[in-house]
Amino acid sequence: MKQIQKDFETRFTGWAFILGALLLWLGWALSPHHIGEYIKASDFEAIGENVWTWIWMYRVHIFGWVTMGIALFALVSVTARKPFRVLILPGSGMVIIGTFSLAIANAYYYNFGAWGVGQTAGMTAAEINAFMNDILFTNQYVTCFIRFGRIFSGVGLVLLGFAFLKWHIVSKWLGWFTLLLGLAAMGIILSIPDNFEVYKPLFHVKVVWLIAMGVVILQQGLNLPKVSSSNF
Repeated sequence: MKQIQKDFETRFTGWAFILGALLLWLGWALSPHHIGEYIKASDFEAIGENVWTWIWMYRVHIFGWVTMGIALFALVSVTARKPFRVLILPGSGMVIIGTFSLAIANAYYYNFGAWGVGQTAGMTAAEINAFMNDILFTNQYVTCFIRFGRIFSGVGLVLLGFAFLKWHIVSKWLGWFTLLLGLAAMGIILSIPDNFEVYKPLFHVKVVWLIAMGVVILQQGLNLPKVSSSNF
């Protein structure tokens, strides 16, 4: 028996997905400089040319990750009931863990990028080299947050996609999109380590997924049929 839920809860959830996507992408697109997987000495000079614009765009970008987390929590609050919750809770939970791992990593780039502009001002090449060596271990550690944040998110998306397809919670194509995005995130990062250029498209595809989630939920609501536990 179909039971389409389309109310304030689903509207809030849908708009949260869309807002998260816009903040993430606009913060990235409008930033005057993009840091790669590691902070380099050349980044400080580039950031210093438009430091306040760079700071504010990074703030927008980080709040995009936070808003994505809010959207997922909202999705859980609407859908985490028997029997959906056995996949929805761990799936959303893993995506949320991955999302905030990425938010923490980006907060590091934001803080060290802005801080480093002042610290390296007036330094000689040798002094800058010594400064970069001092933050090398932190640089390496934060790349783990980036990679594992994406992998954790990928695991969660696979579970969510399976839940969407099993119970037809959203359109079938969106269920497959979610599942395949999760598999791609895990597969690419596990099989091609330390290649930021290859990872980049995953971010843009995730933004498209967020918008798709938001639009579908706003237009169609969530299909939460009453399923007998004996059929699960």
